[in-house]
Amino acid sequence: MKVLRFADVIASGFAKGKRVFIRADLNVPQDDAGNITEDTRIRASVPCIQMALAAGAAVMVTSHLGRPTEGAFKPEDSLAPVAKRLGELLGREVPLVANWVDGVDVQPGQIVLLENCRVNVGEKKNAPELAKKLAALCDVFVHDAFGTAHRAEGTTYGIAQYAPIACAGPLLAAEIDAINKALANPKRPLVAIVAGSKVSSKLTILQALAKNVDQLIVGGGIANTFMLASGLKIGKSLAEPGLLDDAKAVIAAMKARGAEVPIPTDVVTAKTFAADAVATVKAATDVADDDLILDIGPVTAAKLAEQLKAAGTIVWNGPVGVFEFAAFENGTKVIAQAIAESAAFSIAGGGDTLAAIAKYGIEKQVGYISTGGGAFLEVLEGKTLPAFEILQKRAAG
Repeated sequence: MKVLRFADVIASGFAKGKRVFIRADLNVPQDDAGNITEDTRIRASVPCIQMALAAGAAVMVTSHLGRPTEGAFKPEDSLAPVAKRLGELLGREVPLVANWVDGVDVQPGQIVLLENCRVNVGEKKNAPELAKKLAALCDVFVHDAFGTAHRAEGTTYGIAQYAPIACAGPLLAAEIDAINKALANPKRPLVAIVAGSKVSSKLTILQALAKNVDQLIVGGGIANTFMLASGLKIGKSLAEPGLLDDAKAVIAAMKARGAEVPIPTDVVTAKTFAADAVATVKAATDVADDDLILDIGPVTAAKLAEQLKAAGTIVWNGPVGVFEFAAFENGTKVIAQAIAESAAFSIAGGGDTLAAIAKYGIEKQVGYISTGGGAFLEVLEGKTLPAFEILQKRAAG
């Protein structure tokens, strides 16, 4: 995937004295009092900003926060808490600018944070008149917000169409490299773990991966549906009986390529969905009518761990059981540890997956942790993300 990178723009000397507009992802969680409760995204945006400042550029940064109504700014929509935290991380004041679409006053070596971009009328639908105004603000547009790369909005797509130069920031460039390594040119065997409550929400991903991966490990409610499709009883476990034909088609597509969807041979069950429910390990053939399957069993987990340790590339999206409950976390824990120990290049994404990675402390052993939930899933589906598409077009001239 050929895109212009911000590092190349800086290396050419072009950014010095120029107006650089960075679209970051600063959409951080806040408590009811407006305090930031987790600042990973702000910290992740700092390298790109420091690159621009060090190059002597006049730096503008913007992001969305929450789900504001266009044209109706409310105090809770403000990036003020973000400006404060960003200032602490950069060791300098970061002024916050409102009503900035028609012009921004910023000098080389300075930085300003432009108020919540989703308040601007026309942002979500990528209105051309807004896109042209945004592009007029800068000499260089830098997209560094992978979490928004699947959306064609004013600050993610439109500005890239019209800005004199449009390029990928270091975060976005790293995502592109990791995605290419894992999916475009993977070292084999390529193993994908796709887990979650519903097949329907990830059916297109399963279908796309079935054409490419060597092993497709399913977990959670998705695994229950695949167990049902394989003729096993699942009691009162979460599943989608209406999608059995789709599950069978995925199994058949994998089999036709000499690949497989490993079906659990043992499971961990309970009678109720609760943290204090009694956990019972049993063979997958022995599930009772009133059982809930809440995790894969230890034999299945050990077998999958061996496959992961022998993999060349691993793509991970979703825990394989209810890992939030101690009695039902073993499957996810064993898989996380196997990924950590594997020599494979691994890429992981999705909120629950990141929570599992944090819980088991394997951040440094995962090859690449993707920050974009929806964008990551669309990449797995085989879709070309709008942000990648426009940056490729601009790079091609």
